[in-house]
Amino acid sequence: MTVTSWHPDRPSPPVPMPALYLGHGAPPLLDDARWVGQLQAWAAALPPPEGILIVSAHWEQAPVTLSAAAAGTPLVYDFSGFERRFYEMTYPTPDASALARRVAGALPAGETVRQDSGRGLDHGAWVPLRVMYPDAAIPVLQMSLPGHDPDRLLDLGRRLRPLRDEGILVIGSGFLTHGLRFLTDWRTDAAPPTWSVEFDHWAAEALARGDVDSLARFREAPGMPYAHPTVEHSTPIFVTLGSATDPGRPPATVIDGFFLGLAKRSFQVA
Repeated sequence: MTVTSWHPDRPSPPVPMPALYLGHGAPPLLDDARWVGQLQAWAAALPPPEGILIVSAHWEQAPVTLSAAAAGTPLVYDFSGFERRFYEMTYPTPDASALARRVAGALPAGETVRQDSGRGLDHGAWVPLRVMYPDAAIPVLQMSLPGHDPDRLLDLGRRLRPLRDEGILVIGSGFLTHGLRFLTDWRTDAAPPTWSVEFDHWAAEALARGDVDSLARFREAPGMPYAHPTVEHSTPIFVTLGSATDPGRPPATVIDGFFLGLAKRSFQVA
């Protein structure tokens, strides 16, 4: 499976893809039947991607850096305290070298784009993809989150927008609320704390309006700073929103609800 612009020798042009923002969760979400079912249904409703480019909250690095592109890119087990089986999971994706070249070519001339041949896919990438595309038959490339300025990330998303027309699925991977340090009830069905509900409600209303300017002021939102004591799980949203074909069109929420009291809200843009 190659990742290039369509040309007449191909049997058909690639199908344009949406862009997603999804709550990736920690590995135990793989045991949550409802969440797994939601992700599977979401993937089934999408056209088959030619490739996947994912920006995860768990890789903050500037300048923009791309993960290893060779087949069988290793996984990063960037978590602790879970069952051994989670550290033995694999996701052997095919070669993504063509995708890496295309991504690098989409960014402005003169902008430094690095590739880290030793950097694998972290759990913000492989946990949801293992559910959505379990065959690992699609080239996957991870891009670092180069900072947290919404304008910078919106512009990065705009640069990536043409990839969607080539059948590339662009994903921002985070979690809509992520105040782990403030949780007091660690049951998976725990009632969400007030700050999580307030932030989720605020974000849902802003998304329904297509109000990117309000979302960019998320540090002032109800529930802050408890919802995001650090902001890396929120800011991948702006890569997704920036890659929208029609920036004024509200995103479509696909998943909502809470897990461990944290908001799972996930959406797609056309």
